[in-house]
Amino acid sequence: MKHITFYLDFISPYAYLAFEKLPEALKGISYSVTYKPLLFGGLLKHHGQLGPAEIGGKREWTYRQVLWLAHQQGVSLQLPASHPFNPLPLLRLAVASDTHGTPNRYVCETIFRHVWQTGLDATDAQRTDALAAQLAPQREVNGGDVKDQLKSHGDEAISQGLFGVPAMVVDGKVFWGFDALPMLRAYLHGDAWFDGAEWNGVARIPSEQRKK
Repeated sequence: MKHITFYLDFISPYAYLAFEKLPEALKGISYSVTYKPLLFGGLLKHHGQLGPAEIGGKREWTYRQVLWLAHQQGVSLQLPASHPFNPLPLLRLAVASDTHGTPNRYVCETIFRHVWQTGLDATDAQRTDALAAQLAPQREVNGGDVKDQLKSHGDEAISQGLFGVPAMVVDGKVFWGFDALPMLRAYLHGDAWFDGAEWNGVARIPSEQRKK
């Protein structure tokens, strides 16, 4: 049985879609999953990038595409009242819900749907208080240990070369994005392609930089 580490941030609609469709995409395959919330903004800062929702034109396209993908895949999705938003309270709540900082699927599902199925403000204080009451975290949400664990998830992701969410890591191989689910399924099925030059050779392709 293969083990998947699923890195996510509740701010990402693609992470939500991948989370919702993972069981269907891997139906019939024996696997286990550890969910690790991290701050997507931390990955972007590390790589010197802006998020899709911070770029004019790309922002609107992202929302149109995820609404289309949800429609196509039969996933309930309503854009939150504002986006992007500060996901830290939700990320810390998820981490605080488990002593090891790795929330179970129910916790992640509840928070994802809080954001992506209501069309409401994901950070509204009354809503987040009600969410915390429902999930009954095992630790203080704003405790130092929770903050440290959340940061460690991000540091771990960076050390593995991750640059975005959702990212699913198996045997050191990174599968990034909602559209990587078919690739992930093929790998878990033992497709020999993943041991060949097509996977392993791309890192050796030289990059030609423009000279100033």
